[in-house]
Amino acid sequence: MRADRFTGRVAVVTGAASGLGRVAAEGLSAEGARVLLFDRDGAGLADTARNCPGAVTVTGDVTSAADQARLAEEARRLGPVTLLATAAGTIGATVPLTEMAEEDWDRLFDINVKGTWLTLRAVLPLLREAGGGAVVTFASAAGLTGSPALPAYSASKAAVVMMSRSLARVHAPEGIRVNCVCPGSIETPMLEETFASAPSPEARAQREAEFRARHPLGRFGKAGEVAASVLFLLSDDAAFTTGVALPVDGGRLA
Repeated sequence: MRADRFTGRVAVVTGAASGLGRVAAEGLSAEGARVLLFDRDGAGLADTARNCPGAVTVTGDVTSAADQARLAEEARRLGPVTLLATAAGTIGATVPLTEMAEEDWDRLFDINVKGTWLTLRAVLPLLREAGGGAVVTFASAAGLTGSPALPAYSASKAAVVMMSRSLARVHAPEGIRVNCVCPGSIETPMLEETFASAPSPEARAQREAEFRARHPLGRFGKAGEVAASVLFLLSDDAAFTTGVALPVDGGRLA
């Protein structure tokens, strides 16, 4: 880490109450940014804020336009916003596509796709007002290749990838870079949720082994390894990088 890489800058992080969003927010804070933390889990936000001096928390739902408007209003009060990380997401139901309930499909796309869109719609104007900045959205390695175990999740993250690439082209003339990270299987509450949904201990062990075997490095990733890539893409070290969908996947897509 470099203590001054984001000094004087304001960053917005959604999904900041746990997992990748929390670690990314803590990394931004440790490198000098003042962070606005957004999540529907108020207690989790408070835990994250304890590790982010000067942080502001906004409790809300990424799928709510009204909550996103409150997010933008609070962010504007902090000063010019130049950094955005959209980490809010869900894995959804781990069932075959033909067995997925309509309401589960809708909820998955509401959070992963609509939630990302609403955040971008709310916060991108702030980056434009600031004269530029950087955005990192959170997709998945499953958004770059088919996932037999998670077809609906894969489809939702593919949508995030293409939304990000399209916005990179639109906003480049404004000095706004848009990239996304595409993690493989990372040790987070979301991954644990995937394993915990297995119908038996034997099925869980098999699922864990199958997920691990997809990664040539032979292990699951750590949240800090994804956060390091997020911080790079947000930083001026990546000043000539936009429109990238960066796999952080232990070689899964090699």
